[in-house]
Parts: sequence; C-alpha cells; structure tokens
Amino acid sequence: MTSPERVKVVVIGAGQAGLSVAFYLRRFELVADEDFVMLDRAPGPGGAWQHRWSSLRLGTAHRVNDLPGMTELGLSFDTADRNLPAKEVVADYYSRFEEHFDLRVRRPMNVRQVVNAGVDLLVRYEDLAPQPLLEVQKEARGLFGRRRKTFEEPAAPVVPQHEIATQFLVNATGTWGSPFVPYYPGMTEFAGRHLHTSDFTDAEDFRDKHVVVVGGGTSAIGFMLELEDVAAGLTWVSRRPIDWLDRQELDLEGASAAVAMQDEAARSGRALPSIVSGTGVPRSRRISAGIERGLLVARPMFDRIEGDRVVWQGEDSGLARADVIIWATGFRPDLRHLAPLKLREKTGGVTVGQGAAWNDPRVFLAGYGPQASTIGASRAGRMIARQIMAML
Repeated sequence: MTSPERVKVVVIGAGQAGLSVAFYLRRFELVADEDFVMLDRAPGPGGAWQHRWSSLRLGTAHRVNDLPGMTELGLSFDTADRNLPAKEVVADYYSRFEEHFDLRVRRPMNVRQVVNAGVDLLVRYEDLAPQPLLEVQKEARGLFGRRRKTFEEPAAPVVPQHEIATQFLVNATGTWGSPFVPYYPGMTEFAGRHLHTSDFTDAEDFRDKHVVVVGGGTSAIGFMLELEDVAAGLTWVSRRPIDWLDRQELDLEGASAAVAMQDEAARSGRALPSIVSGTGVPRSRRISAGIERGLLVARPMFDRIEGDRVVWQGEDSGLARADVIIWATGFRPDLRHLAPLKLREKTGGVTVGQGAAWNDPRVFLAGYGPQASTIGASRAGRMIARQIMAML
C-alpha cells in the first residue's frame, strides 16, 4: 500500500469558518496543496448557503459578515445586490475569495473518518465526483456450451478512496449536514410528508397544501411569510414561547449574551443551546406586519400526529390538518467523522476552548459554539491559525 499524502494542516469544510482559517494560514505563508489541504463535501463554493432556497435574500436572512481579506477584492456583503438569491451572492463571493487567495479547495470530497496514526492524524476521504463506469466483458454461451458473441456490461462505479496524514486538523464542517428533528408520537404513521429546513427549495411545492411549520426561529418565520399566499392552510407551532424583541435588528448586548451561552456550553462539553433561545427574535417591519395581521402567532407544540393531522390535548386541545410538516428545528454539529477520536463527552458535546478540542490538542473546531456566526468564524480563523503556527 502506498504511503498517504502528508501535510501540516488539513481543513475540513470550505464555508465561512474554513475559509477564514485558510486565509490566515496563507497570511502565515503556508501554501495550499503543499503545507495545508482543504477538503469540502459540497459540489461548489458557498458553504451551506449554496443549499438554501432560491427565494432567500441577504436582507431577510441573518446578517452575513465579510470574510477577512474580502476588502482586497473590493467585495462586501453590506453592498451586495439584495435582489439576487443569497445563495448565488455568497457562492460568487466565496468562489472569488478562493481564487484570489489560491486556496485550491478539493471538492466534492467526503471525509469518512479521522483516526489516530501515532504522532499524526489520518484523514480518510472519498472523491464524490462522477467517475466513468468500468466496462466488464461477459461471454454468453448457447446450447451445448457453444460460444456466442460477447457483450459489455457497465459495472458499479468505484468511488476513489484517499488518505492524508496531518499534524493538525481543523474541522469546519458546520451543521448543515446534520439536521435535527425531534420525535413526537405518530411521526412514523404520518400520512403526509415530513420536511426539514435543509430540504426546503420553493414555496410553490406547497401550493394548496395544508402546512404545519414547527420552530421558533427565523427560518420558521420565513417559511410562514413565504407560504402565506400559497398554502391552503397554515399553522405555526413552537416548542417554546417566542421572545419578540422590540427592535429591528439584534443588538450587541443580545448577541454577546448568546455567544457567552455557547462558549460556556462548549467549554463544559455540553450539547450546544439554540442561538435563538439566547437572543430572541427582532421584530423587523416585515415581521411586525405579519404579527399584526395574525399570521405570526405561534401555537404551543402539538402532542401527537394522527394520520393527516396534528393534535393538541389539555387546555390547548384541538387539531389541525397537515399534508406537510416542515421541521424548522435546527441542526447539530456535523462531527460524525471525528467519532474514532472519542472527543464527545457524556454530557453530549465536545469540550472546546479557544477553538481547540481539550481532549486532543491536534484538533481544532472552527465555527463551533460561539464561533458559529459569520463574524465569530472570522475571529476564530485568526485565533486558530495563530495557535497552529505556534506549535508547528
């Protein structure tokens, strides 16, 4: 077996966190594909944004902060075209960023696992790019064993497997690949369709349908606003009361409180809390109008699902028809490939401080916990790159 490729650093993920780390590694004069390698599962640039629905605009989503160094390209999300889909703008800007700083991202590459290999870490991944089918010749025989003409049959495609040995690993896989859907009685017998935020593509898919939207964050609110004039029936439920804020944007105090909650959970190895639970939801003009006309009024969470309806018991007893249930219930960190390293604590999370996994100083988690926002990811990129350079 040939020896694996070897580099100083492997960065998994080319979203906001991964690109930020790579930018600072380049500033420290590390060369892509020689000193460090970037692996990304997505088919193109744009991180998780490339998978979002086409109707989402930058002005209606969480603010997207600029990556470090974007000013060199004359780009800023603050001045980006608000009429274009956010997924297109982010993909375009990230693509130009990768090219300008010569990051040489390898994609689409799926990291299957990271294992200990003595002093190094061994990253095992597969190339998801379409591969040519192998032609297998077969020979057909007629009666009495006489040969007939041969024919060719395509065999199953072979997915190329690769390995890289590295001194340090930066995991920047985010959460998009790990959607979370809570269990409720009757889910498996639901006569309609379950859909998660990550599966939503177009409001027209729900024309004349009875839709139940589950969730208390900005995604759930966005779905309610988009489906208002499309769905035949629309019901909004939330597992917790909505904390409406009497301002149009999240202020520094609210953002700092949410970051502090995430940081405390990460340092103690607990499962990360919801961002919205620590910040509340600002009442933009569009949201305020939806509240005033009675659209954005959330019911408590239903108790169970029965056939083609959701059912409430007790004081809120009742039911609502459901052809589709959209679960805008968030995501969890996508860390399955790190399982062989045994970083996860019994309390449900990974103990992380200053971007580093406390159980393995070779592993850094960019965009985890308090670094999950675009501005947090940018700051984490500099912090992580500095720590790596100090240990090289």
